[in-house]
Amino acid sequence: MSFTQSQLDDLAERYTNAWNSKKPENVADFHAPTSSIVINRGEPSVGHAGITAMAAGFHAEVPDLQLSCDGIRGAGLHVIYLWTFTGHHAETGNALNVKGWEEWELNEAMKVTASLGWFDGEEYERQILG
Repeated sequence: MSFTQSQLDDLAERYTNAWNSKKPENVADFHAPTSSIVINRGEPSVGHAGITAMAAGFHAEVPDLQLSCDGIRGAGLHVIYLWTFTGHHAETGNALNVKGWEEWELNEAMKVTASLGWFDGEEYERQILG
């Protein structure tokens, strides 16, 4: 099975809006109940509770986080979602502009069953410290 570009564009728009809603559970709703996300080879966030906590952590660290979609592409049930987020770090107040992507495995209902997230962690830390 594969999805049309229109379906993927709609998914990307809704996912972006979920992050920008500032409601972490909205992000988790895009995942199947047993889904997981691993960011930069870190510890997996598993299930809706784990994914909600992961998103809440980003929102706490960057309270004015604004996500934008830089593109989405699919190959069957494999999808890459490219993003940029901007905002200010909660503790330092420093401006952030971070680019990355998520590699998704989707099911036929377009729910994420597994995700690998990537961004430059060293650059992120540099921006936090100013």
